[in-house]
Amino acid sequence: QVQLVESGGGLVQPGGSLRLSCAASGSIFSKSAMGWYRQAPGKERELVAIIGNSGSTNCADSVKGRFTISRDNAKNTVYLQMNRLKPEDTAVYYCKLVYGSLTTWGQGTQVTVSS
Repeated sequence: QVQLVESGGGLVQPGGSLRLSCAASGSIFSKSAMGWYRQAPGKERELVAIIGNSGSTNCADSVKGRFTISRDNAKNTVYLQMNRLKPEDTAVYYCKLVYGSLTTWGQGTQVTVSS
């Protein structure tokens, strides 16, 4: 059973930065695709960024040029560096692991962008 634990959320002013981390248990992390998603109040969960097991990345147009996803397989951890944050980035951020037919979600971490 794989478990994901997110950290790094919090309150930040517009224009600020945060780095989210998601640590995975188990031994399949390096073979898994990882993603960051977010869900704002009253809205559906949406994709923010994904990274394949080869390191290839993709991200939503709304965060392109501001957010960067990366991974450290030695630490079983995926990161989301968020720069130039905007109030509309406020949401609960979740990480997701996909390995074959296995899909696992973390519990989420709150990011609030407000002055």
